[in-house]
Amino acid sequence: MQNPAGDVPRVAYSVIIPTYNEERRIEATIRTIHSYLEEMQVPFELIISDDGSVDGTALVVRRCTDDGVPVRFLPAREHKGKGSTTRRGVLASRGDHVLITDADLSTPIAELPRLMERLRLGADIAIGSRALRASRLVVRQPFYREWSGRIFNILVRALLHLDIRDTQCGFKLMRGPVARGLFALSTVNGFACDVEVLALAVKAGLRVEEVPVSWSHCSDSRVRIGRDATAMLFELARIAISVRTREAPRIPSRVAADACESLSLL
Repeated sequence: MQNPAGDVPRVAYSVIIPTYNEERRIEATIRTIHSYLEEMQVPFELIISDDGSVDGTALVVRRCTDDGVPVRFLPAREHKGKGSTTRRGVLASRGDHVLITDADLSTPIAELPRLMERLRLGADIAIGSRALRASRLVVRQPFYREWSGRIFNILVRALLHLDIRDTQCGFKLMRGPVARGLFALSTVNGFACDVEVLALAVKAGLRVEEVPVSWSHCSDSRVRIGRDATAMLFELARIAISVRTREAPRIPSRVAADACESLSLL
């Protein structure tokens, strides 16, 4: 399908995968997502936004492209953090809808229709949540991770007054203009980038909805309790000050009318 100009194929879905030293699992993730969206017969792009990996991540992605899997690889010279690499991926996207998902597929790509249904019903952002009654935790986190996550969420609610129970689940779907508008304003480079983007969305008056999903903990998580948690607390304080003192951003929240066709394809 082409855009109104008739020259550039329209992209219904941009799938953004931030990576850092993911050589052991990124190939399976790429092929799983590619197969799923190919089966759905929707126009999509798959973007691997790398954060300065020092392993063989780039070589594995190249192997996938050599096998005919269409992947855009965005390299980085240095390691800056998940927020930075996610921002680059989103701003490079062209899709009517943007899905951000973790490289370990803790939330299976098959959960995408749940989020798409919320956008079809009017939400601007639909985020996978592990904290809802209907959520299915197949493999739970160790207790210390669960409790640190709960404490972090309490701080998010206290400092930013966000009525969101799980800001950190790595499975988020946004309307394309919304995603690119929000990430263009974001400044946090670390793991608290999710909080900043959601806080900006709420400040802008956008409709954000949590969706129960299936989720499995991966033992090789990139979040390190202690070092990363401390950094996230500092980022959270900075976000609270920034969001409170700025004017409500103006974010376009709708794509062209013909783009809505893709909402019924999954």
